[in-house]
Amino acid sequence: MQSVTDLIPITPSIDELGRIIANVAAPAFLLGAVGAFISVVISRVNRVIDRSQFINGIPAGDSARVFLKGDLPRLLNRSLFCSVVAAILTALIIFVAFVSALLQIAHEYGVAILFMAAMLMFSAALVDLARETRIALHDNDLHV
Repeated sequence: MQSVTDLIPITPSIDELGRIIANVAAPAFLLGAVGAFISVVISRVNRVIDRSQFINGIPAGDSARVFLKGDLPRLLNRSLFCSVVAAILTALIIFVAFVSALLQIAHEYGVAILFMAAMLMFSAALVDLARETRIALHDNDLHV
């Protein structure tokens, strides 16, 4: 009967683990940046919720401000979703790198694809936040 240690390839050396840790340093920083960005988006969502409560309180007869009710759809939910997906993909990069090292499997292509996908999602989140910010600063918002 084979033991578990017979089934798992020889564990990587300290040098190999050091190389893997160096390789995942950039994704780890990206993960920190995405976490901070998620915090910014969540605070922005809270501001939008406060604003939507104010807007929903505008009476239907207030013709000077009733147009603001049509301004409620925002891009923040998509921005938050893209940020969370980017964080998950970035965490997967780190996970795949270490598992690949333990199992001695080449991981360069998989990690590269995950990194590009994470950056794409993070970029989409930034674009959505920028678009929402422009909407929030629109001339009509200044009449409240």
